[in-house]
Amino acid sequence: MRARIVAFFLILLSLVASAHAKKHLHKESYYQAIWCREHNGRTEVVLADKTRCDCLTSTHAVEVEFANKWAESIGQALYYAIQTRKRAGIVLILERPQDYKYWIRLNTVIQQYNLPIDTWEIRPEK
Repeated sequence: MRARIVAFFLILLSLVASAHAKKHLHKESYYQAIWCREHNGRTEVVLADKTRCDCLTSTHAVEVEFANKWAESIGQALYYAIQTRKRAGIVLILERPQDYKYWIRLNTVIQQYNLPIDTWEIRPEK
């Protein structure tokens, strides 16, 4: 009986958590496709170790990420750059005005540590 009660509350908790999860205007792949097409790149390129680079251009290995995951994007971009021998790039998705703080954080870290990463922002079409 106790196991059923615990299971019930875990299910209830997961439903409440998913209801409060941040909704995005579009999926990451939407922004990825737009940016990559505009920069003559290829999306979802499978690398030698089976990881996937979001966009590979002639010069950059690019990670496309939602603003709140700015810190994760740094490691991924640097890793893709190592694997491809291209320059690291990050396209940060800014869907809301309050997402701009993440753009500042991202670029502050890159500048402070002189990281070899280029950055671009992308916003939803208005």
